[in-house]
Amino acid sequence: MPLENFKAWIFNEEIDTPSEITQMIRGDEKVFKSFKTVRDVASFTDKRLIVIDSQGLTGKKKEIYSLPYKSILMWSTENSGRLDLTSEVQLWTRMGTIKINLAKNINVREFDLLLQEVCL
Repeated sequence: MPLENFKAWIFNEEIDTPSEITQMIRGDEKVFKSFKTVRDVASFTDKRLIVIDSQGLTGKKKEIYSLPYKSILMWSTENSGRLDLTSEVQLWTRMGTIKINLAKNINVREFDLLLQEVCL
């Protein structure tokens, strides 16, 4: 998935860490939180952000992204207004800006604390 496709991401809900992710983490790595979009999953570990992008009609084709936190230069969070459906998170990285939208049921301030935990 090209970087610009991340702009359409909406984390719909927090989920238990999928087995696809647990199979990929190193022995000394710990998963803090995992989120689901419509078809994809993203997990924040203590070392990186792992994204599994399901592709194709069946979703069996997968592209996996691993973004080390040392690549994140800064971030911003914007809470949703009364009429907004999502909150917005922007990550400025060495490869460009990544936008992530959070559904109303995901607390943007808790998400901000997660970013503080893993990036600082």
